[in-house]
Amino acid sequence: MYPPEPWDLRGQLYLSVFAVPRGDLPTLPDPLAAAVRPLPFGRRALVGAAWVRYEPGGILQYQELLSAVLVHEGGRPRVSITEIWVDSAESRDGGRELWGIPKDLAELDVRTGPDGRTEGTASIASGRIAAASFGAGLRLPGRWPAPMSVAQALDGAVKRTTVRGRAGLRLGGSTWRVEPDGPLGYLAGRRPLLTVTLADFGLRFGVPAPAAAASS
Repeated sequence: MYPPEPWDLRGQLYLSVFAVPRGDLPTLPDPLAAAVRPLPFGRRALVGAAWVRYEPGGILQYQELLSAVLVHEGGRPRVSITEIWVDSAESRDGGRELWGIPKDLAELDVRTGPDGRTEGTASIASGRIAAASFGAGLRLPGRWPAPMSVAQALDGAVKRTTVRGRAGLRLGGSTWRVEPDGPLGYLAGRRPLLTVTLADFGLRFGVPAPAAAASS
């Protein structure tokens, strides 16, 4: 079983943004493909790939690697997650059934060393998916809002999920090693345009279910 929404989560998120030719993007499932379009960046689209470590203080603790395309729906920006792996069956099942997020299980290791550098590795039965290294980076003052709207396909419809939160921001560099024959092969050999860390984030994913109407 998995917790009901919303999920209040805490942890660290290490994000790199890539510019990818639109023809190389993964295909969005129906009916999502009819509702959203990749947000153009010249002749390319923007893809965010992130490693996440969900830590104590949140409703679940696990690790994650994801890739998501920045899209728009009638001019409204949204994020659509195309590939995602976690090391928690609760997270996998909840993500799929609550929000249509196509989570699969993988062996994940996201750890930060004494020097502040973070290393991530992810593997499945067929081999390694990717590895990455993130520098500690320069921390900006204050805590920053981190809102977004996630659009996925769920039960033959488009499921739109609100995410709200705040985090410290670090600007830094990263090195990615993506297996070209793996499920993230479209990112292999590409250098990120931007790398940021959402440090010590607090996020609320989803909204509470409507309260049942009081009986008369």
